[in-house]
Amino acid sequence: MRSVALKLTLAFLAVGVLGAVLVGVFVSIRTQREFDRFIFDNSQQPAIAALSDYYRSHGSWDGLDRAVLNAAERWLRPDRPMLVTVTDSQGIVVFGGPDPQRLGTQVPERSLRRAIPIDVDGEVAGYLIFDFFEDRRAPDAPENLFVAALNRGIVLAALAATVGALLLGAFLARTLARPIGELTAATQRIARGELGLQVPVRTHDELGKLASSFNSMSADLEKASRLRRQMTADIAHDLRTPLSVILGYTEALSDGKLQATPAIAATLHQEALHLNHLIDDLRTLSLADAGELPLYRDWIAPGALLERAVAAYGMQAEQQGITLRTEIAAGLPSVKVDAQRMAQVLGNLVSNALRHTPAGGEVTLSASQEDGVVLLSVHDTGDGIPPEDLPHIFERFYRGDQARQSFGASGLGLSIAKSIVEAHGGSLTVASATGQGSTFTVRLAV
Repeated sequence: MRSVALKLTLAFLAVGVLGAVLVGVFVSIRTQREFDRFIFDNSQQPAIAALSDYYRSHGSWDGLDRAVLNAAERWLRPDRPMLVTVTDSQGIVVFGGPDPQRLGTQVPERSLRRAIPIDVDGEVAGYLIFDFFEDRRAPDAPENLFVAALNRGIVLAALAATVGALLLGAFLARTLARPIGELTAATQRIARGELGLQVPVRTHDELGKLASSFNSMSADLEKASRLRRQMTADIAHDLRTPLSVILGYTEALSDGKLQATPAIAATLHQEALHLNHLIDDLRTLSLADAGELPLYRDWIAPGALLERAVAAYGMQAEQQGITLRTEIAAGLPSVKVDAQRMAQVLGNLVSNALRHTPAGGEVTLSASQEDGVVLLSVHDTGDGIPPEDLPHIFERFYRGDQARQSFGASGLGLSIAKSIVEAHGGSLTVASATGQGSTFTVRLAV
């Protein structure tokens, strides 16, 4: 039995049958008891009235047997499931139903406690005791016919409930099994390499949330695969550029078409450095993705990190005619970070800001605190980032013109910066408006 729908249908059917049987049994038993009690209650009043009249007219219980049989024949018929006992005020049996041997015997105290007093002119003249015994009602007695009809109704209701449980169970089982089947088929197709598949979200319950999560996962897998293919192509392109230059010069030198000069040596060295820088960036990203990026943390003041960045890029800013300054709030707590890695992050951000800020502009490095978090910001007065590129600014090798240029020589600078900050448990965000500059903000927990 492999079908979930069949299992669920049978489970609903079993629950429905069990519930119908239990309800039928309990209702039948309870109805029988209440019906007997109804007969019992209806028998009390005529019996008490007949006995009270007898005692009032005779002044005693002498000769009660025949009188009661004649006066209360309706409630003393043999087909009634009751045994009637009448005692005097002392509990001595004066009428014992069909058992004459009980006359003159003393009724136990526990029987008197449940007996019905026979009141005659304000005094208790005796007690009436009903005892249920084995039901001897005739099959065609009205009581039996009523109970039989009731039991038939209970059985029919149980059968109807069972059929309803079966139909409802089949419907619910199909409703539950259908999205599961769709998810199973979709996962099998994804396993065969068909990424990006989407399944319909039919409900808003747990199955609907599962389908939505699957769709998000499938879309993410498709996007990751596409980015991986794009990154592979971009890496090959960026590696090919310096290699082509190096191979071109070395081939010309080896063929004697060029003579070795300091300028050629400097060009080869520069391209080798660029190639090495790209390889280092790729290694850093791979370590960050694997969660194995080594961090040597120590407590350091946020202002010291900014001053280090200003010292490293102060000369370049001055040559470009750009003002590079810091704004450091007083009383900032130290942060536990890898100083070298954070210098790399701030270096990427500052170099990007200088690259896109025109002469006469300004780049501001600020440090502040907000809700227990230290904020390190790099704000420039450059051209800003186009809105269509802003959501993709941290993607590797993204091809938007502005964003692509801001990545620097390797195209991985901001991706590396974001990975390093996240490895510290922080976050890196950007806010930008075209023509008004950009602000990159690093958030670090204290």
